[in-house]
Amino acid sequence: MSTFSEKLKTAIQRTHGCLCVGLDVDLAKMPKGLSHDRDGILRFCRSIIESTKDLAVAYKPNLAFFESLGPTGFEILELLRQSVPYDTLFIADAKRGDIGNTSQAYAKAFYGLLTSDAITLSPYMGKDSIEPFLEYPGTCSFVLCLTSNPSSADFQLQTLQNGQKLYEHVAKTAVQWAQGKKGEIGLVVGATQTKFLKDLRALVPDTVFLVPGVGTQGGDLQGVLTEGKTKDGYGILVNVSRQVLYASQENDFAEAAREQAKKLVEAMKPHFS
Repeated sequence: MSTFSEKLKTAIQRTHGCLCVGLDVDLAKMPKGLSHDRDGILRFCRSIIESTKDLAVAYKPNLAFFESLGPTGFEILELLRQSVPYDTLFIADAKRGDIGNTSQAYAKAFYGLLTSDAITLSPYMGKDSIEPFLEYPGTCSFVLCLTSNPSSADFQLQTLQNGQKLYEHVAKTAVQWAQGKKGEIGLVVGATQTKFLKDLRALVPDTVFLVPGVGTQGGDLQGVLTEGKTKDGYGILVNVSRQVLYASQENDFAEAAREQAKKLVEAMKPHFS
């Protein structure tokens, strides 16, 4: 079985970009004419996938939006998983993090049942909260490291007694957890944190970065790509959600989403051609 990094490299070579389309289904922003039930949400997401499948290396549903729909939400997720092409990655943006049997159950749900290629996790509870996810070959568990939200500095930029920033300690420690395991560790690094990206990449030269925050949040795409790729020129996913999903609220929403995705990939191409 191919590793996650190998699958990502193949997808980047196919598209000449590293675009991850975030499926953050906010009912208040849904295009006009689509119902807010199972069928309407499925139509919306499937249309986005169909219109961008040759441009995206991955799709990342944000679990909160689906869980808020109740039992129907997980059913929609399962159906969307089946709609994603075999050569495109599926990332469960779940931000889970617990210990023991709870973590094993989360891993079974998202890797075993949903067959996700990757998941986002909180590393705050330490190694034993992450290890169950590393038992699934070909997957990547992305731990929150340096996020793009304004309050990230409350913890992540704090300086430890040894002079390291907390996010640097998280990066080095989390990467070590994956040694000898079946799955990989990746890091979530916000696009608004470009000034720290070069040093972080030097610290973990081979680790895959999942980078949200380009587009609506104002992250610097070119800076992210210049500083964030692994030493082999790959190893990065740039997630864009609202800019693509809600490019139009009219009947042309799928076409508008494609145009936005195409612009992003065109801007990425010089880094991957």
